Amino acid sequence: MKFLKMFLVMAVFVTVALTALPATAGDPGSIVYKKALKGKRIVMVPLAMGFDLAQGWAAIVKREVEHFGGVFETRDPNWSVEAGAQAITEAIASSPKPDLLIIMPPDLNSYSKLMKRAQKAGIYVLLIDNPANFKADAYVGADWAEGGRLEALEAMKACGENSSKEIGLVQGDETNATSLYQYDGIMEVLNKHPDYKVVAKPDSNWDATTSRNVTATMLQQHPNICAIIDFWDGDATGAAAAIRDAGKKGKVALIANSGGEQKSACDMIKSGDFHAVVMNNVAHESAVMVAIIKYLLQSGQPPGTSHPYIYSMLETVTKENLRCDTCWNLKVLKESVK
Repeated sequence: MKFLKMFLVMAVFVTVALTALPATAGDPGSIVYKKALKGKRIVMVPLAMGFDLAQGWAAIVKREVEHFGGVFETRDPNWSVEAGAQAITEAIASSPKPDLLIIMPPDLNSYSKLMKRAQKAGIYVLLIDNPANFKADAYVGADWAEGGRLEALEAMKACGENSSKEIGLVQGDETNATSLYQYDGIMEVLNKHPDYKVVAKPDSNWDATTSRNVTATMLQQHPNICAIIDFWDGDATGAAAAIRDAGKKGKVALIANSGGEQKSACDMIKSGDFHAVVMNNVAHESAVMVAIIKYLLQSGQPPGTSHPYIYSMLETVTKENLRCDTCWNLKVLKESVK
């Protein structure tokens, strides 16, 4: 009985003590995070939705935005500057307005006024992969001049000292920043090695058929070319076909810029169609994009306040350093984020 009385006294004491403790409110950061992000609307306007880069970004960002209770939408200009401008204009005028626009500009200037209008309307603007003459709330993507420098170094290495030292370029176009800056980086390196010469530099307009045609012409006019740099793996498949048609596979090193998708990059290296790619990995890039989106939406700062450049890591990939996890697979990615 004495033991029972002691137990009851202790039980009452513990109950009173626990009742006196302050109730925990949970993690305050979680409350702030959810309040800032829930219901936010994100709209992405790439150059087009029909290629691996845009589909990879969209799959990962969509999953993250919907996970925090937001709304994610895409618009497909299908390579039309006018359709892209219309999509941005409609987004700014819509109700409710987007909280953040992700834009892949077609060139340095076409969307600049519209993006400024978006910021004035209270919409953050994030540029993905293509810089522009505009102070975005963030740029996420490659340092294209650095990419060009890496491509030039790989072309020189592939040619070697005992080669013709003749290099061909298949550019994108004359207005897109990725093409202009890649060219600047390439020439910065080659100008320091004047024995290496660029003997042709046609544009492909980012089209595989055009790349094939201009590469075929290049090989006919300059049969001693030892390396070709194509500014995007999407159209470099055309250059690869032209090299095969000319019977020069393995003799002319084809180097391309790439977003690292399995079929577009690693499979082409394995087959020998590409000698090398300079890669910025879309999966890593998307994760950075998501982090910037979450930061901006919680920051409370007005659009146009800061203008950081978040450059993706670039890697030169050849058969020698190709790994099983070097590339990402678009089909697998889409399945994994459902």
